[in-house]
Amino acid sequence: MKCETSGKTISQKRFILTGFLFLLTIAAWAQDGNAGINEANTKVRSYFTAGTNLMYAVGAILGLIGAIKVYQKWNAGDHDTGKTAAAWFGSCVFLVVVTTVIRSFFGV
Repeated sequence: MKCETSGKTISQKRFILTGFLFLLTIAAWAQDGNAGINEANTKVRSYFTAGTNLMYAVGAILGLIGAIKVYQKWNAGDHDTGKTAAAWFGSCVFLVVVTTVIRSFFGV
């Protein structure tokens, strides 16, 4: 049995009212996001020191590996020992410089 009220059935009105209340509830829960952004910023900054120390440790390990490889080439009498030494030294310097630049860029 349909009950007509101004051209719409009761079920249509209930559907529209339910949708409106649902949207109203979503709008009430919505926030601007500043709290989440600030929390993420704090967490990233707290992990940055550990990440920086990790990069320095990786640089030290790579430096030791490079020193061993250069020493082996030098003892073997290879002619490109200078190139190998420059490449390994350059990579370690690059790692340290990048870490320092990122630290100063983000102001940590």
